[in-house]
Amino acid sequence: MDLGFLLHSLIPSWNSVVLLVGFFTYLAIAGSIVPAKLVPGVLLPDATRLHYRCNGLVSLLLLVALLGISANLGFISPTAIADRGLELLSTTFIFSFLVSLILYFAGYKSKSKGSSLKPHIGGNLIDDWWFGIQLNPHFTGIDLKFFFVRAGMMGWLLINLSVIAKSIDAGTLDSSMILYQLFCALYILDYFVHEEYMTSTWDIIAERLGFMLVFGDLVWIPFTFSIQGWWLLKNKVELTTAAIVANCFVFLIGYKVFRGANKQKHDFKKNPKALIWGKPPKVIGGKLLASGYWGVARHCNYLGDLMLALSFSLPCGISSPVPYFYPIYLLILLIWRERRDEARCAEKYKEIWAQYSKLVPWRILPYVY
Repeated sequence: MDLGFLLHSLIPSWNSVVLLVGFFTYLAIAGSIVPAKLVPGVLLPDATRLHYRCNGLVSLLLLVALLGISANLGFISPTAIADRGLELLSTTFIFSFLVSLILYFAGYKSKSKGSSLKPHIGGNLIDDWWFGIQLNPHFTGIDLKFFFVRAGMMGWLLINLSVIAKSIDAGTLDSSMILYQLFCALYILDYFVHEEYMTSTWDIIAERLGFMLVFGDLVWIPFTFSIQGWWLLKNKVELTTAAIVANCFVFLIGYKVFRGANKQKHDFKKNPKALIWGKPPKVIGGKLLASGYWGVARHCNYLGDLMLALSFSLPCGISSPVPYFYPIYLLILLIWRERRDEARCAEKYKEIWAQYSKLVPWRILPYVY
């Protein structure tokens, strides 16, 4: 692909704008009217709680069904996203940039004293724009942080479905593509099955909404997590039976650790006396869980996430580093995030965190890091 063609492909078109606006419009409507489980968020510093409408799974399945029917009737091409991948990338990037600016100015002018909308202005324009000013900004009753991460995860699946449709059209569908698509689909569907767990993650409860999260949710998640699928469209990989079985084990073990650790944390926050692996939980200072996966490593969920990311890339073989961009990037990101988490927890919990760190010395991978 020459540079001129690449730059031309990145120019937004009205088609990409219509696709993006239609997607966001559907999510806003479905999120508001589709029956949902109302999940209370964590207790905020001002003693209030936000409540989240967790109906992502039904909204996603309904969207896929509507798109399938539309494609069958000829209203939309199943390869529409794959055909306009770079257009959609640039369009979404521009949208993320503009939304971040709006969030900055709206937050700067906010006079709210509540924890969700209270402005946190550091005085550095770039930092305030990048990290955000408000914790949980809303628009027409929609929690934007929760909305954007939902859009990113759904967008990832829609890109993959369009990529596999293009692979079928081109007659290049093989075991590598099927394995990659299967792992991603299971991961995304599982995310929405357990969508309520998202309400207790660090992004939701502690990170303010700025360009970092908006770009990460809307651009980075769907367009970089799907690199393997794009790569497999142009590159054929022959997998042995042993390689397929080994890849499945990496995915299953990663899933077990990732989902198990997040579930234990979520259950503990809801009920500090809930059994962990069939036993009463060990708690440090009455606040920090030191049982189950959280007694193995202080960020054991990151280990599971890294194994899952690796399982998405292994179907691409080892002939190129390109499909491994996601797990390499995620490794760097999670180590950086783990360092930020450690600093914040040390400041928040003080001697309790020191006790926990002494009891559980490993950060992510036991006996290694």
